[in-house]
Amino acid sequence: MDSIPLGQSDLVSSRLAYGCWRLGGSTEIAEITEEGAMHGGAAVVAAYDAGFTLFDLADVYCDGICETIVGQVLAQVAGMREKILIATKCGIRKKGEPYTDSPYRYDFSGEHIVKSCEDSLRRLGIETIDLFQLHRPDYLCDPVEVAEAFSKLKAQGKAREFGVSNFRPAQFSLLQKFCPMPLLVNQVEISLASLDCFHNGTLDHCLMENITPLAWSPLDGGRLGSVAKSTKAAPHPVQMKLLEALDAIGEERGTSRTAIALAWLLKHPSRIVPIIGATNPDNIREAVKSTEITLTREEWYRLLEAARGDRLP
Repeated sequence: MDSIPLGQSDLVSSRLAYGCWRLGGSTEIAEITEEGAMHGGAAVVAAYDAGFTLFDLADVYCDGICETIVGQVLAQVAGMREKILIATKCGIRKKGEPYTDSPYRYDFSGEHIVKSCEDSLRRLGIETIDLFQLHRPDYLCDPVEVAEAFSKLKAQGKAREFGVSNFRPAQFSLLQKFCPMPLLVNQVEISLASLDCFHNGTLDHCLMENITPLAWSPLDGGRLGSVAKSTKAAPHPVQMKLLEALDAIGEERGTSRTAIALAWLLKHPSRIVPIIGATNPDNIREAVKSTEITLTREEWYRLLEAARGDRLP
């Protein structure tokens, strides 16, 4: 798989990243089984074997269990740690922690950022996180306090580089103004079913400032994939037209709907890095085919028109 640098840094990532949110087999901690965790570990190995070198995590993914699963894989697969980048996120605090009446909230306090990083390092069994990100904007964010926490973690060798997730361009610029190090990435939802980043300035901002957009849910939770998830409700007519357009181009190209939907993101000049969350090894390998496809402008706009449900103005 081809590689690209992340933002203004010497970190080099595979063209697709591997997302570890579903490694436990469920997003509910009470439903995670030993068998499910083993399946998740096998998925990490399959992604590594397929050429993925950026592995995306967060401390809240199964309450840290996903980080533990990746840590176990790193301990078992010789040489893997030296060949990959570990990215994780902090800042979401669940209801009931640390007090019974604590609400679900976001927390960018310096104390919480540092402790979260240290806890992630312990679960992962590593000494340094390659890319440490803030998960969702904290309304009480003090950029000076965040910058101090980042600087402390960098000086101590606990985190190499930093980024954010789900930030608006203005929020990103505000934090960057106070951080002495460049913020490398903004992880946001981008897909043919989620076009906001094309309209709200996020991708323009990434291009202007050499920020790498990491796309979460690039297949709309699997609904744009070759094996679309079943739902009780019938697909919306616009979604049906989009799936038909994906299939038509896939047939012309001799490839799958999955590969075309991801290739659509890869075409954008901001150099979007889609985060693939599949745990089936066949689906992981199928996603990699997208990196071998360069859509024409006409194909790209055919898909955009289908996604919009209307021609451009």
